[in-house]
Amino acid sequence: MSSERVDALRTMLESRPDDTRLRFGLALEYLTAGRAEEGVRELRRYLELAEDEGNAWGRLGSALRELGRDDEAREAYVKGVEAADRHGHPTMADEFREILDDWD
Repeated sequence: MSSERVDALRTMLESRPDDTRLRFGLALEYLTAGRAEEGVRELRRYLELAEDEGNAWGRLGSALRELGRDDEAREAYVKGVEAADRHGHPTMADEFREILDDWD
């Protein structure tokens, strides 16, 4: 991740704070850089604004699990299953179900 990309995304978000594509892009940049806490923060903001189809919920679950926040991660995966089912993404929903099943 280049700090220039993060800076550019943050600058754009200052003028368009409700732009979900920018918000999701910033979250991915943070996650790619290993900055999970910042990625989680941006994913949560994205999910407040967007009707996600499951992808962001899965990324949120993974990041939260990496941070050791297992209860929150489980909740994110459950919401990811619901979103994926609602939007007709059975493979994604099954992937999240497997993660939840293997957890126990």
